[in-house]
Amino acid sequence: MSIFDNLTDRAAGNAEKYALRQQLFHTEDVLPMWVADMDIETPVCVRDAVTSRAAHPVYGYEDMPESAFEAQMAWMHKRHGLQMEREWLFYSHSVVASISTAIMALTEAGDEVVVQPPIYPPFMKQVSRSNRRLLLNPLKQDGRGTYRFDLEDLKRKITPRTKLLLLCSPHNPVGRIWEHEELAALAEICIAHDIKVFADEIHSDLVYAPYRHIPFASLGEWQLNNTVTAIGPGKTFNVAGLAISTVAVAGTALRKRFDEVYRQIHFAQGTVFGHAGFEAAYRGGEAWLEALLVHLRHNIDKLSAVTSQYDFIDFFPPQGTYLAWLDCRKMRFGSDRALREFFITEARLGLSPGISFGKEGSGFMRLNFAVPTPLMDEAGFRLDSALSRWQRARDGR
Repeated sequence: MSIFDNLTDRAAGNAEKYALRQQLFHTEDVLPMWVADMDIETPVCVRDAVTSRAAHPVYGYEDMPESAFEAQMAWMHKRHGLQMEREWLFYSHSVVASISTAIMALTEAGDEVVVQPPIYPPFMKQVSRSNRRLLLNPLKQDGRGTYRFDLEDLKRKITPRTKLLLLCSPHNPVGRIWEHEELAALAEICIAHDIKVFADEIHSDLVYAPYRHIPFASLGEWQLNNTVTAIGPGKTFNVAGLAISTVAVAGTALRKRFDEVYRQIHFAQGTVFGHAGFEAAYRGGEAWLEALLVHLRHNIDKLSAVTSQYDFIDFFPPQGTYLAWLDCRKMRFGSDRALREFFITEARLGLSPGISFGKEGSGFMRLNFAVPTPLMDEAGFRLDSALSRWQRARDGR
């Protein structure tokens, strides 16, 4: 029996996706497949390291060990070909906090920040909350359903107040792994207008062959010196609850500006358990990750097998992440509220409504398939049953 077959009762604790079912879906009778963490057991090497640290009788303040940073640097070089230096790295408890810090450090009130919806909602929220202006540059779909950057739209909209672009790579929610040529073309525009880049690369290890993640900062000297990159083990190893990630800022001038705001906020250095789990994941988690990617591909295939039976729902398998972007526009529900209600009441699945990722997500639903085999099978059964009933009702059968 594979570790990816194990069912763990997360509902018995305070797991966010389970604890908030009543509040979000007004029922406990849904499989919660919305928030982006896994229902899959965290690697044993991480659990052992945290347990070992917990055995020490003192849980006081602790600096993040240099050995933890070194482990991440070695990982990034081996997996992504990016040779980082220790002085580039800052501890952060979350990507969202890192986004806010970058916005405050690299822009001023009233400046424009480029966001490319449909997108992880905090991208838009943190810009607005920081008294900056959103410059929306929506992604566009080609004839095969693949999302692309709309660079002509971006060039038309840029003004002298456009100072920062928030890049999601790999992309949440559409699952794109951006190709070198796409990133290079985007970089040309940023270089021409001196637009700094915040690259959210937190899903960078969750990539399916033959695709390969390319760190934006690795594209060239300008990109290296003008990019703030968010990375960490949270998505990769299912350790979001340890609240630990890092921010890489290579450029000296950029790093100075980032550090000034970083110190004002006072991030501190995280928790003793976060440090232990962070280092253990990067040192001992690679074999687990490779097995996870195989499991996730199986889950993608299962979801494809269900959706391919119906002509009114489209699912383009993601190139990365563990998030499925379901195109339900052909079902013509009339409102996103009605679409969401269908998944709650008919499929008994608690998903993220596409509209929450921007108006470009209207008619879509996001499903997190990072679950053990039995849960994926149950989710597939529920979805198939609901779609079958809907088809019969549509056809008058």
